[in-house]
Amino acid sequence: MIKVSGYRLGTAEIESALVSHPAVAEAAVIGIPDELKGNVIWAYCILRSGFEVSDGLADELKKHVRHETGPIAVPAKITFVDKLPKTRSGKIMRRVLKAQAMGKDVGDISTLEA
Repeated sequence: MIKVSGYRLGTAEIESALVSHPAVAEAAVIGIPDELKGNVIWAYCILRSGFEVSDGLADELKKHVRHETGPIAVPAKITFVDKLPKTRSGKIMRRVLKAQAMGKDVGDISTLEA
């Protein structure tokens, strides 16, 4: 759960909205502390083949999320990545993404898939 401006948002809901776009193969969402809103949404997306990273695509994805889930769930930032940190069982390690985004130590990553 991410609390943005007093609203509790589920990460799965926002990730589903992102993945429903034809350009996105996989997505992960985290909350980053913000003085004004409490948290802001930061999304990490893996693109499908045939799509290229661009500011225009990031804006298009934000509009898509706004249409699918509403304006409160729009990511403040979208980062395009080649892969997401996952455990051996395939769960996305959001704490690693959050630590990297905030410039902190990622901690124990021994369960990370190879």
